[in-house]
Amino acid sequence: MNSKEFWKSLTSARIGIGRSGGSIPTSELLKFRLDHARARDAVLEEPDFDTLNIGLEKIFQPLGIEILGIESLAKSREEYLLRPDLGRRISEPSRSRLESKKGKYDIVLIGVDGLSAKAIDSNLVPFLQVLVPILSEQNYKIAPFVLGKLGRVAIGDEIGEILGAKAVVLLIGERPGLSSADSLGMYLTFDPKLGKTDESRNCISNIRPDGLDFHKASLKTAYLLSESLKRGISGVDLKDEMTPDFLESNSKGSISNRS
Repeated sequence: MNSKEFWKSLTSARIGIGRSGGSIPTSELLKFRLDHARARDAVLEEPDFDTLNIGLEKIFQPLGIEILGIESLAKSREEYLLRPDLGRRISEPSRSRLESKKGKYDIVLIGVDGLSAKAIDSNLVPFLQVLVPILSEQNYKIAPFVLGKLGRVAIGDEIGEILGAKAVVLLIGERPGLSSADSLGMYLTFDPKLGKTDESRNCISNIRPDGLDFHKASLKTAYLLSESLKRGISGVDLKDEMTPDFLESNSKGSISNRS
């Protein structure tokens, strides 16, 4: 393997693509246009919520956890893209739905379409299939799972506050890049409430089979959640002190509850 092939094997970024005269090779230009089209589709399309609900029910029904569907204030995909503020707040019917389930929960898990329908369609259920059993071992009191439409990251603050959860774990389709249109992001917020800003959140990005795999992302999420609940903090106050050998010692998919 030459040096160019070695570096290309380490990343999906466009490096070492070669040249054809003063431009790039036609094959690379066509790949670029294809990836650009995939990224646009991921932003403009909506997830298959019916199929998602079927997969989510298989995960949560055995645990006795209800699934709630909610919508943001955005009325359409176009409005959602033009008015980010509307995606951060829930609609009035959704508020009533959540208020009827208010309780005292340790965590609420939320799935939101965000800016990539492909990420949610492809990776939300498979990731939860790994994450939920790990969290279930910790005996957390888990609120109903919330599946949100046309939502942004901050919508989790209002959801968590209404339900009465100590912490929010929100999974969202990330803004597509030209090498990944299906990237899922995890945002953890302790003591969720309206007015929280981004420094209050911990983020794990690029959760997908070709990025951070579901098993490692689940262990990282469980670790951060455990530390957050134990210490009562999140965001810039909560440093990720998870050592590389932690994943090896928890390779069977569990995590010790130190809270």
